[in-house]
Amino acid sequence: MDSNGAGNVQYNRWNEDNINMNVEASQSTVMRIHNRVCVGSTGLAIKVAGALAALVSIYIIGYVTGYYVHRC
Repeated sequence: MDSNGAGNVQYNRWNEDNINMNVEASQSTVMRIHNRVCVGSTGLAIKVAGALAALVSIYIIGYVTGYYVHRC
C-alpha cells in the first residue's frame, strides 16, 4: 500500500478575501453611466425631455422653412 496517507493531501481553496463580489466596480464606465441615466425615474425624465426637445426643434425648423417658402 501507499504510505501517502490523507494527512499529506493538500487542497487548493479559494482565498475568500480576494473574491470580488462588487458588481458595480467591475462594470465599465459606459455601463454605469447607462444604468444611471437610462433606467428608472431619471431615465424616464431624460427620455421625456429628449422627446420634447425633438418636437420643439422640428416645430422651429418647420416654422422657419415655412416663413422662407411663403414670403412673397
